[in-house]
Amino acid sequence: MLLCLSPAWLTKVPAPGQLGEAALLVSKAVSFYPGGLTFLDDFVPPRRATYFLAGLGLGPGRGREAAELARNLTCPTGASAELARLLEDRLLMRRLLSQQGRVAVPATLAFTYKPLGLLRGGDASPGLRLVELSGKEGQETLVKEEVGAFLHSEALGDAVQVAVKISGWRWRGRQALCLHPQVELGAVVDTVLALLEKLEEEESVLVEAVCPPARLPFPGESYLCQLGVGSLSWLPGLSAGFRSPPLYPGGPSPSPEMAVRICAVVCRTQGDRPLLSKVVCGVGRGDRPLGHQKSLPRTLEVALAQCGLSEAAQVAAVRQRVKEAAEAVLAAVLALEAGLSAEQRGGRRACTDFLGVDFALTVSGRAMTPVALELNCSLCLEACGTLEGLWAAPRSGLAAEEAAAAPLVETMLRRSARYLMEGKQLLLVGAGGVSKKFVWEAARDYGLKLHLVESDPNHFASQLVQTFIHFDMTEHRRDEENARLLAELVRARGLQLDGCFSYWDDCLVLTALLCQELGLPCSPPAAVCLAKQKSRTQLHLSRCHGPPWPAPSLHAVACCPLESEADVERAIHQVPLPGVMKLEFGAGAVGVRLVEDASQCHEHFSRIARDLRGEADHPGIGLGWGNAMLLMEFVGGTEHDVDLVVFGGRLLAAFVSDNGPTRLPGFTETAACMPTGLAPEQEAQMVQAAFRCCLGCGLLDGVFNVELKLTGAGPRLIEINPRMGGFYLRDWILELYGVDLLLAAAMVACGLRPALPTHPHARGHLVGIMCLASQHLQALSSTASRETLQALHDQGLLRLNLLEEALVPGEYEEPYCSVACAGSSPAEARLRLLGLCQGLGIDRPNYPVAHFLSHFK
Repeated sequence: MLLCLSPAWLTKVPAPGQLGEAALLVSKAVSFYPGGLTFLDDFVPPRRATYFLAGLGLGPGRGREAAELARNLTCPTGASAELARLLEDRLLMRRLLSQQGRVAVPATLAFTYKPLGLLRGGDASPGLRLVELSGKEGQETLVKEEVGAFLHSEALGDAVQVAVKISGWRWRGRQALCLHPQVELGAVVDTVLALLEKLEEEESVLVEAVCPPARLPFPGESYLCQLGVGSLSWLPGLSAGFRSPPLYPGGPSPSPEMAVRICAVVCRTQGDRPLLSKVVCGVGRGDRPLGHQKSLPRTLEVALAQCGLSEAAQVAAVRQRVKEAAEAVLAAVLALEAGLSAEQRGGRRACTDFLGVDFALTVSGRAMTPVALELNCSLCLEACGTLEGLWAAPRSGLAAEEAAAAPLVETMLRRSARYLMEGKQLLLVGAGGVSKKFVWEAARDYGLKLHLVESDPNHFASQLVQTFIHFDMTEHRRDEENARLLAELVRARGLQLDGCFSYWDDCLVLTALLCQELGLPCSPPAAVCLAKQKSRTQLHLSRCHGPPWPAPSLHAVACCPLESEADVERAIHQVPLPGVMKLEFGAGAVGVRLVEDASQCHEHFSRIARDLRGEADHPGIGLGWGNAMLLMEFVGGTEHDVDLVVFGGRLLAAFVSDNGPTRLPGFTETAACMPTGLAPEQEAQMVQAAFRCCLGCGLLDGVFNVELKLTGAGPRLIEINPRMGGFYLRDWILELYGVDLLLAAAMVACGLRPALPTHPHARGHLVGIMCLASQHLQALSSTASRETLQALHDQGLLRLNLLEEALVPGEYEEPYCSVACAGSSPAEARLRLLGLCQGLGIDRPNYPVAHFLSHFK
């Protein structure tokens, strides 16, 4: 990320083939490095910007120059002068929010002169009266009638003052406001008429109700506690300011009533969803305008405590109302922008990535209510930065919250990544099944140009890609030969590829070999082969004693490869029982079983040798490599998945999830929870164990899924999947963290380093349960049918991940679908899911959901 202190450091150059658009080049900038290091760098040749956010202004000076630089760029921009003009037009925003009905705004009378086209027509807005003037002179009679009717209307509620101000971009940041008692009709009319003379086109004079501050007891009063009040919402007359008591009987009169102004920063996150980033407050006299830079910023908790409200539940309720209102404001703004043309937005890629919303805190319907006063592009963020700057030393609790700009920075990086990847030519090896349908939608959304190699000539994805290459890849013992043949096909078709990758287990080694043939970025084929064969993984890591330390050998588990009955007898004497038998190249826990003695070992080996002999017996679980098995020691403890993004041998991001107990003697997954409920130290141990095991195998570039158990002695490795996590993992990580593992994998495949949060912060919790055809056939055909689950998903009541197309029960089955519920805590999500499973018939005696969720308490 670069900071340009002068417009002269930036240059716009016409973009070839994109009429009217320009690329932005950086010749000089301040660069930032870990540890607080900054440098002033000159770039020769200039660097191309992949995202631009400018401080905007209309008047002469750098603000205006920055606005011109931001207009019609080929790269994403987080703001534009055109959008800022709309956002900071108080009248337009109040009308928008008033029509939406989810956010309270002050009762307003507006006199407009040649208003914006967006203000013309439309439905009437409650509490908002718009009077369009034909001219600025000779309006005395009309103004007096309208103001008189407004001052006596019910819309003013308990307001005893009105403010008269000008609304328009030209007046941004200027204090052009007059306060008048509601009973002084003449003074209000005179002020309106005086301001009308100053109006220009698309500007308005507003007469608005001044929200009365909420009157809380002054510090020291305790009648709320004496009454045992648990909520303020029913107490008549309670509002949110305070009046200090006399210092002593007969002493000076109390100071003026104080008011609270709330400043909320809300950011656009993954999927264009608003997210409240931070709230700061200003406290000042209620009889004077309280604006930005007129009071010291403080947290909501401190501001409310100064007003006599410190009970945690009440403060949390106020914070939740502010959050809902602020996010509703940005949602309304994004909906408005979606209907604007590129010219109206200031460019094809211009949109609002963050917003500041100023609220007054008042009482409405006997409930503490935030009332939206105005929107701004930078003042609220500046106030948050000022407050954060007060914490010079490390703090705990609220002071340790992430920076207000953190979600904005994530959005910058995400939009930059999308821009970098747009139009990239990627070869995808193996299409996968129904559980990977999201790939094709995401590729279209990201603008990726996919070329697909697939064994099934009739695969539905053949119609969704740029190039379809039908090639039989099912015999994986011929991967080296097939990689050479595929490389010749790619060259013969003249494909100019930026990268090549796969998320399908069967195709990972072939993909690595193909990348080597084509000279494309990838982890070495030897490393992928090592990770793909489970016994080789464990045996190799068991010999990696370091340095560095802790060494990967600490996480390895005793095991023995099995290819014949004789191997089984030998393994029994090498691996402590009970043990786990599984396919060497298997996937989805198919054929994995707990064995407790020699007879069970022989029996299970014979069963697998008989039932799962080749690819046709169970496609997609690695039988193209053969049906060799292994016996590994069974280790107790809780099971966890760690999904890693690694680039150049460096860990960029890690996501840890928890799994519920399995239905022994099988190991098919039953339940999961994200983010992990482990203590921070244990979570760090899991991440480091997963990362060191990957490095120990030579996996240096890619997105990897590592399955581990946390035992009393620390993490133990189950297996490494040298590809993106399967089932629901990509979807959950995208939902909770805003990070798309698919996009990260595609970037790494193109040799681009994804910019990801090192310590990602989850924005909620998900708890899910797996549904199996063998256990839920009746429910999945009736009360929990695919259509019912999809409808509940569309309503936001659950999160559905379909994993199989058909309901086919069998001994070697994989989960049919994952059903999850969200919550603000694991307990809330777990209780919601348990209730849902009971209602849908997923919870049953042979499939006790409460037991499977018991690890997530």
